[in-house]
Amino acid sequence: MESKTAVDALSALAQVSRLQIYRLLVQAGPEGLAASEIAERLGIPPNTLSFHLRTLSHAELVHSRQQSRFVYYSANYERMNALLSFLTDNCCGGRSCAPAAAPARRRRA
Repeated sequence: MESKTAVDALSALAQVSRLQIYRLLVQAGPEGLAASEIAERLGIPPNTLSFHLRTLSHAELVHSRQQSRFVYYSANYERMNALLSFLTDNCCGGRSCAPAAAPARRRRA
């Protein structure tokens, strides 16, 4: 992934409603959700939802498909994984980034 593509994806996610939509679609799995269900679950008016979904689509973070009279949206997992890979490329110079587990603290009685 190139830097410009990563910036476009991160810009699309840098808004509360779009981030909520995207997280909902990631949780929904590959089958996705109908736009009406997304609107209902998140309490977003249809015209506003349309704007946000278009932004996520332009960043190639979501796919859409027409099924009967409904439009279903799903997360683009390939793009998501490419973005995560870009962000963590050469993380911590090849060393483990996870902090060492601290011993559990005992509660005082």
